[in-house]
Amino acid sequence: MNHSSASVLRNQENQSARATFILLGFSEYPDLQVPFFMVFLTIYIVTVVGNLGMTLIIRINPKLHTPMCFFLSHLSFVDFCYSSVVTPKLLENLIVAERTISFTRCIMQFFLACIFVVSETFMLAVMAYDLFVAVCNPLFYTVAMSPKLCYFLVAASYSWSIMCSLTAIYFLLTLSFHSTNFINNFFCELAAIIAVSCSDPYISQEIILVSATFNEISSLVIILTSYAFLFFTVMKIPSTGGLHKAFSTCASHLTTITIFHGTILFLYCVPNSKGSWHMVKVASVFYSVVIPMLNPLIYSLRNKDVKETVRKLINTKFFCFKI
Repeated sequence: MNHSSASVLRNQENQSARATFILLGFSEYPDLQVPFFMVFLTIYIVTVVGNLGMTLIIRINPKLHTPMCFFLSHLSFVDFCYSSVVTPKLLENLIVAERTISFTRCIMQFFLACIFVVSETFMLAVMAYDLFVAVCNPLFYTVAMSPKLCYFLVAASYSWSIMCSLTAIYFLLTLSFHSTNFINNFFCELAAIIAVSCSDPYISQEIILVSATFNEISSLVIILTSYAFLFFTVMKIPSTGGLHKAFSTCASHLTTITIFHGTILFLYCVPNSKGSWHMVKVASVFYSVVIPMLNPLIYSLRNKDVKETVRKLINTKFFCFKI
């Protein structure tokens, strides 16, 4: 009996390893393939330049060697990686007739995308805690947010995201697939992969749902608790100038978490039906392609030191060009 079960399991694994996935993407709009390609290519270029530029600026400007900017540099790194995992394949599928991806590459794309999404979720939570300490305990900020603690928080975010991804991959690999599978999305997204499985996905769905719910709720609890204490502290500030400065400090982060978590919560609320795949696809574009582009723009526009560094770099290059 055990030998028979092992043989069945090996056969399922071999069948899955030979499976091919076809990413339908935006194939229902054949006349818009080229315009879509140009739009997404522009977004990707802005994303790469913006996030790598933000990381470079933080490194070369001593004024930006703060805990918040340290976390921001890692957020930019995560956004760059996430976009680079998803967007190139999206661009390729918009200009080629054959939109296939092997089982191994599909699983690897999901694995990496999952790492960076979970990392961003907790990186935003860490940044909320950092803001709370900066506003509520400014005199003890440098002591409380020591370099050792900053490195630990970032390492913990990455480590937990890898564990979550490995767990999801383990349960995905227990599923079996047909030789050819049509994924109704532009990348190997979890729900879309499970939807084309030919085995019972109940256990995998439940485990992954519990994991995703835990990540979302725990990160939101950290963010909301930090902002609750922060709000009460800000309300006690007597001067208008101090109040404005405190809100200005929080504005960029608050904008980012509203967009990011708003999109994820929207996806949670979408009913699981065939008609909902269009909304899922649009939301997936937003959190996997658009948000990584917006984050560096949001933070750079509201940070004087970042704008000053960019201005100096542009002037230096212009001066060198003239010479």
